[in-house]
Amino acid sequence: MPEKMKILVSGGGTGGHIFPAIAIANGLNDRLKDVTILFVGARGRMEMEKVPKAGYPIRGLWISGLQRSLSLSNLAFPFKLVSSLLGAAKIIKQFKPDVAIGTGGYASGPLLFVAARKKVPTLILEQNSYPGITNKLLAKKVDKICVAYRELEKYFPEEKIVVTGTPIRKEIRELKVSRGEGLKHFGLADGKPVVLIIGGSQGARKINEVIARNLDKIVGQGVSLIWQTGKPSFESARARARNCSQKESVHVTDFISRMDMAYAAADLIVSRAGAIAIAEIIAVNKPAIFIPLPTAAEDHQTKNAETLVKGHAAVLVKESEADEKLPQTLTDLIKQKSTRLVLAQNLKRFERPDATENIVNEVIKLIKREIEW
Repeated sequence: MPEKMKILVSGGGTGGHIFPAIAIANGLNDRLKDVTILFVGARGRMEMEKVPKAGYPIRGLWISGLQRSLSLSNLAFPFKLVSSLLGAAKIIKQFKPDVAIGTGGYASGPLLFVAARKKVPTLILEQNSYPGITNKLLAKKVDKICVAYRELEKYFPEEKIVVTGTPIRKEIRELKVSRGEGLKHFGLADGKPVVLIIGGSQGARKINEVIARNLDKIVGQGVSLIWQTGKPSFESARARARNCSQKESVHVTDFISRMDMAYAAADLIVSRAGAIAIAEIIAVNKPAIFIPLPTAAEDHQTKNAETLVKGHAAVLVKESEADEKLPQTLTDLIKQKSTRLVLAQNLKRFERPDATENIVNEVIKLIKREIEW
C-alpha cells in the first residue's frame, strides 16, 4: 500500500448519492492511516454544499443530465459533456488518485469514465434494485461494482459484482442520541407518539399535499409530527401548520440536517422508498409506511419497498392511492402499537451493518491489486 493514498469520490444530485459517498469517505478515513480524499460533483447541485459541511473538499464539473421532455437546456448538453470530461481529466492529472469511486449522479459519469481510461482503479456503488443510467454506462469500464441487492447480473458483468449492502452515515448506523434528545431538538413535548414525514432530500409534493389536507385529523389522534417538506413545499406547509388546531405538535422544516435526532424521536415513519431511506430505516429499526416515487426508473422504488413488505417489515401505499389510504393507514398504525413492534422486529432480518466496511475492503483490494500489477 502507498504510504500516502489519494482517493477520488464522486456522487451527487440527491442525498441518495451524496450520503453513501460521504459514508464511504468516512469509512476510508477511519481505516487508513494517511489518506487524502477529494470529492468531485456537479456545479450547482446539492453536493457542492453538503460535502464541505461533512468536512471534505470538492471540485465542481459543468455537467447535468438530459431532460426527458423537449427542452432548450438539452442543447447545452454536448458542450457540458465535453467540458466535464476535460475537467475530469485535469483533476485526475493534478490529483493523481490511487482509486476513484462513484456512487451515482451526473459528475460520477465523466469522472469514472476518464479514470478508467487512464487506468486508475475504479469502483462504483449501485444501491437500488434497478441501476441508474450512469452506472449502466460505466459498468463495462470500471473494475468493481458494489450492489445492495442481488440479481443485478442482467445489468452488470457478473464477475465484477460484489453484494455489499448500502453504506449509511455512522451517526445513523450507530444511533447514540436518545428519544428525549430528539424531542427536545425539534421542540416537541414527550408523551405522544411521533410520526416522521420524509420525502427525500428534495421533499415529495404528493406526500406533502396529503399530509396538509389531513393535518388536523392526524394530530387529532394524539400524535406529534416532524414534517420534512423540501424547499418547494416548505412555505405552504409551514402556513398550514400555523393554522393547525394543535400547532405545537407539528415541527415543519425544509431539510433535516440531524437525521439522527429525527430517527431517535420517531415512532413511525412515512417515507419515499429510495435505497438510502430504506437502509437508514432498517438501521434505526423503525416501522415505516413507504410511498414509492412512481416516476423512478423502472419503478425501482416500488421494488425496493416490496422486498420489505414481503418480509412483513413495512407497509406500502401507492402514490396514486395516497389520498384515499395514507390517512387511515397512518391512523391505524398509530393506534396499533403491537403492529408497529412486529414491523420493527421483522426489519432486523434485513440489516447490513457492515456495508461501509465491505466497500472499504473492496477499495483497498483494488489499490493492492494495482500495486501487485
